[in-house]
Amino acid sequence: MDFILQPWPWFIGGPLIAISLLLYFYFGQNFGASKNFETLCTMAGAGKISDYFKKDWKQRDFALLFVIGLIIGGVISAMYLIPNQGVNLNPTTIQELTDLGFTNVGNQYFPDEIFGKKSFMSIKGFLILLVSGVFVGFGTRYAGGCTSGHAITGLSNLELPSLLAVIGFFIGGIIATWFIIPVLFG
Repeated sequence: MDFILQPWPWFIGGPLIAISLLLYFYFGQNFGASKNFETLCTMAGAGKISDYFKKDWKQRDFALLFVIGLIIGGVISAMYLIPNQGVNLNPTTIQELTDLGFTNVGNQYFPDEIFGKKSFMSIKGFLILLVSGVFVGFGTRYAGGCTSGHAITGLSNLELPSLLAVIGFFIGGIIATWFIIPVLFG
C-alpha cells in the first residue's frame, strides 16, 4: 500500500503515459486537453455566436471522458492518496519565493497569493488571473494545442510545429519566472 501512497517515479509514470498514448494512436485519436474547452463551448451553444463552434461535439466525446477521468483522478489523489504531503522544491527556490512574499511555499501547489480567496477578491489578483487566462486561452488556440498535446503527442510524432511550440512554452516559462513574477510580486 505504501507504493500507491507515494509519488511514483518517472519509470512508472512515463510508461503509463506511453501506453495511454499508444491506445490513443491505435484508436485514431489525439491526446490533449485543450480541445475540450472548444468541445464544451460547442455543447454550450457557442455555435450560435461563432461559426468556428459549429461542429459535432459527439465526435470528441472520448476526450470529454479523458477530462472527467483527469478530474476524478485528481480528486482521488488529493483526498486519499497524498493528503498533507508537501511539495518537494529546491531550498533555493523556496527562499527566492519567500523573498518575493509568497507564504506556505513548499506546502502547497497553488500559492494563496495568486489563487487564494483573498487574492481573487483584490483587483490585482483578479486581473492577474483574468489576463493569464486570456493569454493561456489565446496561446493554446494559436499554437493549435496545449502543453500536453504538443509535448506528448506532437513530439512523439516528431512534428516540427510541436517542437517549436514546446520551445515557446519553455521560453514563456523562463520569462514569467525571471521577469514577470518578480515584477508583480517583488
